[in-house]
Amino acid sequence: MNGHILIADDDAAIRDVVRIACQQAGYQTSEAADGAEALAAASAADLIVLDIGMPEMDGLDVCRAVRRESNVPILFLTAQSDEIDRIVGLELGADDYVSKPFSPREVVARIKAILKRGQVKKTTPTLQRGQLSVDPERHICKVNDIQVPLTAREMELIVKLLERPDHVLSRPQLVDAVYGTNIHVSDRTMDSHLRNLRSKLADAGISDAIDTVHGVGVRMGPCAGA
Repeated sequence: MNGHILIADDDAAIRDVVRIACQQAGYQTSEAADGAEALAAASAADLIVLDIGMPEMDGLDVCRAVRRESNVPILFLTAQSDEIDRIVGLELGADDYVSKPFSPREVVARIKAILKRGQVKKTTPTLQRGQLSVDPERHICKVNDIQVPLTAREMELIVKLLERPDHVLSRPQLVDAVYGTNIHVSDRTMDSHLRNLRSKLADAGISDAIDTVHGVGVRMGPCAGA
């Protein structure tokens, strides 16, 4: 699947048209019939197709609320004459809009374009903590400018930990991050990855790279070295 699209519109016929087009393009979908439902479901979406004129909360209010918490892409559906709403929506942080009536093919094309742009934007910069430096894009891990060879799984693990270095991650969260959801990986396998990662970083001079929080999970240590 290419991603999860939330379709928020109070018109069931429009939701059906967009849902069928998205599913034919390989996307998973969910639906919301009003603004309150859309806001409640927003955190699970990779992109929101959002009608401006909805009950409970209109699309502009939903966009405003979502942007306080998330940068999930938003594609507005607007009436042909609502130029002011389109402008306000873009100013609030929407990524694009399509005017009604629309071609389902155009909606899917816009979704693909937005998600493709998002992948470019989401390229991970070099991550640093103490004496540790990781460049995910080039698959390079260094301790004090000395390169440490990591496997793909070890790189994914260290990147996940470095993205939120003070946050404790449970083993199930690490499994989902490294292997994806709905894949069973034993605790022993994850422990092996962590042990190897710790060993390599310790050999490079930082024995305090990963802390275990007993009964909870692991997080990045200070990486201060000896």
